[in-house]
Amino acid sequence: MTGTAPKSPDLLRSLPGHRVELGDEGPLALDCGETLEQFAIAYQTYGELNADKSNAILVCHALTGDQFASETHPLTGKPGWWEVMIGPGRPLDTERYFVICSNVLGGCLGSTGPKEVNPATGKAWGLDFPFITISDMVHAQKRLMDHLGIDRLFAVVGGSMGGMQVLEWASKFPERIGAAVPIATAPYHSAQNIAFHEVGRQAIMADPDWDEGRYQDSGKIPRRGLAVARMTAHVTYLSEQALHRKFGRRLQNRGELSYGLEADFQVESYLRYQGASFVERFDANSYLYITRAMDYFDLGADFSGVLANAFRGSPVRFCVISFTSDWLFPTPEARKIVHALNAATADVSFVEIESDKGHDAFLLNEPEFHETLNGFLNGFAEQLGLPTADLKPLPSEDGTSDAGRIS
Repeated sequence: MTGTAPKSPDLLRSLPGHRVELGDEGPLALDCGETLEQFAIAYQTYGELNADKSNAILVCHALTGDQFASETHPLTGKPGWWEVMIGPGRPLDTERYFVICSNVLGGCLGSTGPKEVNPATGKAWGLDFPFITISDMVHAQKRLMDHLGIDRLFAVVGGSMGGMQVLEWASKFPERIGAAVPIATAPYHSAQNIAFHEVGRQAIMADPDWDEGRYQDSGKIPRRGLAVARMTAHVTYLSEQALHRKFGRRLQNRGELSYGLEADFQVESYLRYQGASFVERFDANSYLYITRAMDYFDLGADFSGVLANAFRGSPVRFCVISFTSDWLFPTPEARKIVHALNAATADVSFVEIESDKGHDAFLLNEPEFHETLNGFLNGFAEQLGLPTADLKPLPSEDGTSDAGRIS
C-alpha cells in the first residue's frame, strides 16, 4: 500500500487546540492494575463557558475519532466529524453551550497512548502501554474537567463508543453531570462486535510491518493490516440500503469485468480508499487498544450483572437514541439501557429514529435526530434557567459525505 508519510510526533504536538499534562494530583489507577504517573489529554473547545460554569457539554468521540469535532481537521483537511451537530443554531449550539471534546486516553492525536513516548524508556510505548478500558477513558476525562474547574457538566453526549463513555459517566459520576445522551450504543459489546474487532486486530498483527508492535522503532507502518481492519469495520457502519443506494453493482472506471482481482466495482474502490486514507491519520497500536477497550465494556458487570444498579438513585436526565437500520448497535441494545433505567426509576426518554443510513446515521444530517436532541437539551436548559433556541436549517445533504470516518 502506498501513501504519504505518517505524521511525526513533533507535528502532532504542534496541532491546534489544547493539550494538558495531568497526574500531579495523583497517578491514574487503571482497571488493568497498572497506573499512569503522568498522562496527557488533548482537547478542543467551542463556544464560551458562562460565569457560573453551568453550560458545559462534553462530547465523547467514537472509536477512531478525535478532538476536532467541529472544524476543518488539521491532518485530513476535511470537516470536523460532528460539524453538523456543533455550531450556532445547531443542537450543540455554541452560542449557548461550551462544548468540550477530548482525544481519549489511548488515542493517537495528542493524548497519551501507545504511540507516545514511554518516559521510562525514551521510546514509543508500543505494546508496553497498559491496556485501558472505557472507564479509564472517563476517569481521565474527569481529571480534565477538574483541571478546567468544571464541577458539573450540563450534559455528556456521544455516539457508538462515545455512548459507552456517556453511560460510564452517568454510572460512575452521576453527581458531576446533569444530562446524559447515549446514542447508537449498548450497555456491553456484543459477541458479534467483538468478532468484527478481532478480525481487524488479526489483520494488523498479521502484517509483517507491525513488527510485534515495535514498528515505530524501525520506522515502519503496518499499512496493509490497518487498512484491511478499517475496510472490515467500515462495512459495519453502513446499512445494506445505504451501500446499494451509493454503489449498487456499478463498475469502477470500466465498461466490463476484468476477470481479475482489480477493483472492478465501485464499492471495492470506495473501501480501498477508506482503508488507505485511514492509515494516514490513525495509529495501528491505538486501534488495537481502543477496540479492546470497547470489547471489555460491560457496564452491568461492575454491578453484579444487574444493569439497573448502575443507575440506581441517579439524578441524571437521560435521552437514549437509536436508529432503525443500525445493525452494529441495533435498537434492542438501546432498549436494554432504557429498561434498566426504568427499573432504576431514572428520568429517561427514548427515541428510535427512522433512518436507512446504518450506524453512521448519528454522524449525518438526520433532521429528526437533530430535532430530538435539540428538544431534549432545550427542555433541560429551560429547567436550569439557561437560554433555549430553535435549530437553524442545515444545507441539504447530497449523500456523499464521508460516512463512517470516525465510527
